[in-house]
Amino acid sequence: MKKGYILAIDQGTTGTRVILFTHSGEVHSMAYREIRQIYTNPGWVEHDPIEIWESVLACAESALKGGGVTPKDIVVIGITNQRESTILWERETGKPVYNSICWQSRQTAHICDALKEKGYESTVREKTGLVIDAYFSASKIKWIIDEVNGVRENIERGNVCMGNIDSWIIWNLTGGKYHVTDYSNASRTMLLNIHTLDWDQEIMGWLGIPRDIMPGLRSSSGVMAKTDREVFFGEEVPISGVAGDQHAATFGPHV
Repeated sequence: MKKGYILAIDQGTTGTRVILFTHSGEVHSMAYREIRQIYTNPGWVEHDPIEIWESVLACAESALKGGGVTPKDIVVIGITNQRESTILWERETGKPVYNSICWQSRQTAHICDALKEKGYESTVREKTGLVIDAYFSASKIKWIIDEVNGVRENIERGNVCMGNIDSWIIWNLTGGKYHVTDYSNASRTMLLNIHTLDWDQEIMGWLGIPRDIMPGLRSSSGVMAKTDREVFFGEEVPISGVAGDQHAATFGPHV
């Protein structure tokens, strides 16, 4: 590790940044690329998942070249990301079924209003620690299932994965071998039971979200995946730190 570098991916709402850190925590090099904001209707905010993924690869390549670092010098990869933004994609092809619905988007507010009218607020708060709101991922997942043609049929065939941005990046970095998330990102979906640390079947039932589309749950610290050599510049590198951006920002100053 003393001779290698940490590659940190920071995928945010307006852009992607990749930073190479030395063993001592000093910034060695970095690269940044903006991503487009897609406003299809008033109050709706979306991103192109393919553009997000391509920005990650491009920034990683630029940071390596800018720092005179080879892929073999990367010892470990960490990921931090915009949290509640939601993507569903085909398991067989890796193709997104719809845009990433951004955490900012209000297009699912009517779904949340319906949950409140049914009296689910106190149960959701007790189980997840969150209020019912379009900010979180749960209603975004339901919207995509309900509104995008072919998604239900794909789900019935076991051909749909759901993920926040961390899961999407990991899926692509590993060539589709790992469909996982960490607890910090999972806690912002409004579907994680914070007492059992598992996906909550009752809430998912209210929304018609099947468990088998959800990513596996992993600790924020520790090896949770390894890159595919064909994807990550010929190298198999462990991904061993993942956290939503605000969780990471809270933790970072105390390290």
